[in-house]
Amino acid sequence: MPVLDFRQKLAILSDAAKYDASCASSGAAGRNSAKSKGIGSTEGSGICHAYAPDGRCISLLKILLTNFCVYDCVYCINRSSSNVSRARFSVEEVVALTMNFYRRNYIEGLFLSSGIIKSSDYTMEEMVRVARKLRLEENFSGYIHLKTIPDASPALLEEAGLFADRLSVNIEMPTDVTLSALAPEKDARDIRRSMGHLRAKIEEHRGEKRDRTKPRRFSAGGQSTQMIVGADQSSDDDVLTRSENLYGNYRLSRVYYSAFSPIPDSSSRLPLAKPPLMREHRLYQADWLMRFYGFQRAEIVSGGEGGMLDLAVDPKLAWALRNRASFPVDVNRADREMLLRVPGLGTRAVKRILSTRRHRTLRLDDVARLCQSIAKVRPFITALDWSPGGLTDCAGLRESFVPKAKRPASQLELF
Repeated sequence: MPVLDFRQKLAILSDAAKYDASCASSGAAGRNSAKSKGIGSTEGSGICHAYAPDGRCISLLKILLTNFCVYDCVYCINRSSSNVSRARFSVEEVVALTMNFYRRNYIEGLFLSSGIIKSSDYTMEEMVRVARKLRLEENFSGYIHLKTIPDASPALLEEAGLFADRLSVNIEMPTDVTLSALAPEKDARDIRRSMGHLRAKIEEHRGEKRDRTKPRRFSAGGQSTQMIVGADQSSDDDVLTRSENLYGNYRLSRVYYSAFSPIPDSSSRLPLAKPPLMREHRLYQADWLMRFYGFQRAEIVSGGEGGMLDLAVDPKLAWALRNRASFPVDVNRADREMLLRVPGLGTRAVKRILSTRRHRTLRLDDVARLCQSIAKVRPFITALDWSPGGLTDCAGLRESFVPKAKRPASQLELF
């Protein structure tokens, strides 16, 4: 195997990491170099929460420690049977790269994952060494996200949490059946066991408000995971059922959805074409409704057909169109829970409405100033000077929200 220089390694291992969507800089603990006498911070001029249009964080140095892997997951381009260029960073190289890039203001933190080499414990120990050296030897106070290895020893997972701002364990597939079929070396029970252990440690280190001595920080940003969408026949209902379980049982900070991307020399068990990116986008919207808007999974899925979300309209609008008997809603009387179900009203707009109506009776123009799109809101509300009349029950209401001129599919999928 030819010897690779540093630039070649970086090109290979940064490209290999692009398939992992489960990284974001939100939720980090507040650390500042001015106070810690270190380098970097997780606020101010440190992590700036820069996101790409599809929701992925772009402010982190996102690399693999290595793309060698003993596993042969069918959907992974770095599987052991894949004919791709291989590379491996040493611990010292990752530390030096992170510090040099940060000093040049290229990055604001590190997201580190890895293929499995030798054993799960060996790989996890190498990743922990990177975080340990950055924190203790380089005094790095910036953001660190580590992808943990599910069947690594609990002791290594615990040490990782002491140095990382966030940990993640990828669940990979929406169901245990498809995970076993496409990634036979992985065990869903190991993944859930690791998630449960991390949840317990995060809660243990959170401490109580009355505690005089606060426990040492442990993965202050919580834990996250990723699911690949479109690599199997799972419906959106299957995907959201898994997410519902993960949020409820393991208190995950975030579930990320990644549309399957066809890979070279792939198995016949995988689809030949990728799913529309709009499907990924709708799943993120549905996820948001479950987490912040009080929607139940079954309600969200009911807005589509056959367990799939409606790709033409967002999930909240799809639900409202199926439940028109619940509308229109009086913006001057309705409670917060019902206002959050009005298409076009976000959490901030609802907060502003509740605050403003204590002092005055709202008119339609007032609502327009408090939300982003009054056109979407108008058919579903009443105000002092507004009633939608028959608009709420209009047969062509759905079509009015769908663009008349169809854009090319490749362009539509981006938005």
